[in-house]
Amino acid sequence: MILIPVTDRAFRPYGRLLDLELSALLETLGKIPIPEEVRYVPSDPRLESLAVFHTFQNRIYGGLPIEIGYCCGHNTRMNALEYHRSSEINIAATDVILLLGRRQDITEEYTYDTAQLEAFLLPAGTAVELYATTLHYAPCQTSEKGFLTAVVLPRGTNLPLLTERAAGEDLLLAARNKWLIGHPEGGLDQDAYIGLFGENKCL
Repeated sequence: MILIPVTDRAFRPYGRLLDLELSALLETLGKIPIPEEVRYVPSDPRLESLAVFHTFQNRIYGGLPIEIGYCCGHNTRMNALEYHRSSEINIAATDVILLLGRRQDITEEYTYDTAQLEAFLLPAGTAVELYATTLHYAPCQTSEKGFLTAVVLPRGTNLPLLTERAAGEDLLLAARNKWLIGHPEGGLDQDAYIGLFGENKCL
């Protein structure tokens, strides 16, 4: 898999670069320690108290309630792919690798060949919007120091479900506004929907 910069035209089907003032957000992110395991926090008051919170809410999400959290740790595998009914914003505090695919390539049986993924380099200090049709998951690191990104989504996304899953696409629901397809080598919960085939690696 070739590593493509997010500035390349190949990124356009998956998302777009955002030109925003991020210095305060990046400074606050830099104070978060990077653990050995992958950690995701949907909402962090330190990040949501910053002025850029209102920029994301009003300029990107059109006034919808949002949350700003973070994802960090050490990761060199894909493990799963997810999508939302909304865009997701990623702000890289470290260089990270994003493995991205198209929701349109999921089969009618809710399987997906990981050979269709493309790998993109998101440099530290860069923000991107990933469209709702973009398959993604936790970023991969570019060095042994690990990775750290801020994550912006509509408020409530990734919180526990309030209803039981039914059939069809509902089987992919892993949390609110989170449809997930796991890899058999991903080490996911036993109730995760396993539908990825192919290699489970970053590059």
